[in-house]
Amino acid sequence: MNQYETVIVLTPLLSEEIAKEALAKFSKIITDSGAEIVQEDNWGLRKLAYPIEKKASGFFHLTEYKSSGELINKLELELKRDERVLRFLTIRLDRHAVAYNEKKRSGAFNKKPKKEEAAA
Repeated sequence: MNQYETVIVLTPLLSEEIAKEALAKFSKIITDSGAEIVQEDNWGLRKLAYPIEKKASGFFHLTEYKSSGELINKLELELKRDERVLRFLTIRLDRHAVAYNEKKRSGAFNKKPKKEEAAA
């Protein structure tokens, strides 16, 4: 099984309940296919780098999961069909990206160095 990340950008015209419902639909597709969701991260409403369909912002959501490759085609087809989705991006993580994400989740990057180490 490979590890994947999918970032979904939803239209900003949705209410929070409808956005959560849409994201729950995609999470259900992932879990129903036998995949394991490692982490979900809701980034909220953010400004886009450039307008998409005359919209300057969107709801961003990141999902990291372990799955076989057959799920990706099914998930991306559903994302393309859903009119609430502005953009999406799915990538397969290599072993370095998986290790980086595990360190980030454990908080290894948030630790401040001790005074003795900082002085050296």
